[in-house]
Amino acid sequence: MSFINKLEAAWDKADSLLCVGLDPNWSKIPEHLKEESEPIFEFCKAIIDATHDLVCAYKPQIAYFAALEAESQLQKVMNYLNETYPHIPIILDSKRGDIGSTAAMYAKEAFERFGADAVTVNPYMGQDSAEPFLSYADKGVVLLCRTSNAGAQDIQDLEVDGTPVYELVAKMISEQWNTNNNCCIVVGATWPQQMQRLREITGDMPFLVPGVGAQGGDVKALVEAGQTQNGRGLMINSSRAVLYADSGTGYAMAARGVALETRDLINQYRR
Repeated sequence: MSFINKLEAAWDKADSLLCVGLDPNWSKIPEHLKEESEPIFEFCKAIIDATHDLVCAYKPQIAYFAALEAESQLQKVMNYLNETYPHIPIILDSKRGDIGSTAAMYAKEAFERFGADAVTVNPYMGQDSAEPFLSYADKGVVLLCRTSNAGAQDIQDLEVDGTPVYELVAKMISEQWNTNNNCCIVVGATWPQQMQRLREITGDMPFLVPGVGAQGGDVKALVEAGQTQNGRGLMINSSRAVLYADSGTGYAMAARGVALETRDLINQYRR
């Protein structure tokens, strides 16, 4: 099953547009877990088990694992998801982008080593840097377009012949790069007006939407701006708000509570 087909099935099965980001921050992980032999894996596993029926995807952020020298625990998280919840898409958030030969190794890392269904990619080196990822026809390539950070406007809003760069990037991805129908774009929750314009440009292409929860994105505005005609089209990511809802032994159930609340809030504004 392709990433896009898997995502569509997950939207239906969980009745959810919620994606939970797995960003294990050592300073915020419950103290009782730190005595475990694999505390990062145990933390993520408990979050997954508590929320698996509420999400359309999980998004492990590789930097949080690598900074702790915990790539082996990331591999265990990926294996656990693929074996226990194979119907849930996994987006490896690594934001890769390099020349073709190096990009090919990054694609192999994401898809063959870690077993991800999709990977985030920086498109600003052009199509040849994205092609090694795009060539995995059954895998998803989630390309940065209009990001959620305040400094996004420094480059992404620059105009070329009167058109913002982020619109040109979206148009290029939609019309030239998406030959395998495996492209998605990253559109920050903090920019609903831009999101609406990007939906017009890209049609039904899925959007990965960071910026909900800790970053303050307006759920109503983003859902109304970004959803497709059938009430889908979005993977609305929440990481910190879900993961760190509680710092004690009840952290997993607290995470479930926030995930359930967020999913239901999103669904209020779906078509």
